[in-house]
Amino acid sequence: MNIGDLIKNFFGNMGFMDGNFYLRAIMIVVALVLIFLAVKKDFEPYLLIPIGVGMLLVNLAPALYNASEGTGLLYTIHTGISLELFPPLIFLGIGATTDFGPLISNPKSLILGAAAQLGIFITFIGAILLGFDGLVASSIGIIGGADGPTAILLSNKLIGAVELCKNSLFNIEIPGSTLCAIIAVVAYSYMALVPIIQPPIIKLLTTKKERAVHMEQTREVSKREKILFPIVVMIVVILLIPDCAPLIGMLMLGNLIKESGVVPNLVDAAAKYLMYIVTILLGLSVGATASLSDPKTAIIFAVVLFLGLIAFSFATAGGVLIGKLMYKLTKGKINPMIGAAGVSAVPMAARVVHKIGQEEDSSNYLLMAAMGPNVAGVIGSAVAAGLLLSIFG
Repeated sequence: MNIGDLIKNFFGNMGFMDGNFYLRAIMIVVALVLIFLAVKKDFEPYLLIPIGVGMLLVNLAPALYNASEGTGLLYTIHTGISLELFPPLIFLGIGATTDFGPLISNPKSLILGAAAQLGIFITFIGAILLGFDGLVASSIGIIGGADGPTAILLSNKLIGAVELCKNSLFNIEIPGSTLCAIIAVVAYSYMALVPIIQPPIIKLLTTKKERAVHMEQTREVSKREKILFPIVVMIVVILLIPDCAPLIGMLMLGNLIKESGVVPNLVDAAAKYLMYIVTILLGLSVGATASLSDPKTAIIFAVVLFLGLIAFSFATAGGVLIGKLMYKLTKGKINPMIGAAGVSAVPMAARVVHKIGQEEDSSNYLLMAAMGPNVAGVIGSAVAAGLLLSIFG
């Protein structure tokens, strides 16, 4: 091989010589925007930095994720998703950091958590109308639960192994694995954008008087109640909907080791080290699958992005509207904004509600009241995923 051939091969292997570079350039810009939002605006940096870097790497060097040959660093990391390992481990960490006390002391929060799952089923119907079949519509609809790990687990179970997913409206076929990747990216991106998406919807649906409502402190929950809660939930929910066992089981295991008070090292391992390690790996895995191989993929990505926005909007609106009903029934004792926290983006949604409440009245402390529906939403999204899986799986 002469010098000319070496130079030709060198330049030929550069990323911008790829025929799909203009599509990858779009995703590079998106990756940089996500990293900017994480670093500059502090929008869920634990999520967006790994996702953004994963997107950046795979679009700069596609060989890092070579699905056809099963090679590349990012492909190897991604096996944690395809083997259904990362999402349950994330739920284990969430359980170890979650206090179900606000939910136990105020069981009405379950209603608000359930109401916020409206986004899942509205989006399911929307996906059907836009030409997707039941399997794909279920996988897209779960984005409305505002729960990235659940969206990943359900979509991989339903369509991960499907060779081609069809869309009758746009007459497009794309691999199920590609659609799973799109769903994961959209779900996590919107989770991080909860502080942007929710406030306008909340303010549109509530009055200044409603937003300023102070809520009474709930009763103190005993240690016995907190220990029994995860055990009872595991038994009841998994007996009724066995398909949600991986998520509910790990969520409640994490909470049980926290509330038992006898295994502090396990709590630290799950809530700190394991949680953050898996978050990095999961974020890189999600970002690594965010590449546009052709214009058809870009069209489906845009459709799912639109449906994801519908999902989050209806989830927020559903919770707030039921909150308004409870506000009327209790004669103003419940702040309807806490219904917006029924989406399972923990604790982002509860923080959004608390922040809006303090904008109306600096003495209004809504965080604990909002945490009840928030943790109820985590359970609700896992249960909804189990229902969809039992129907379509």
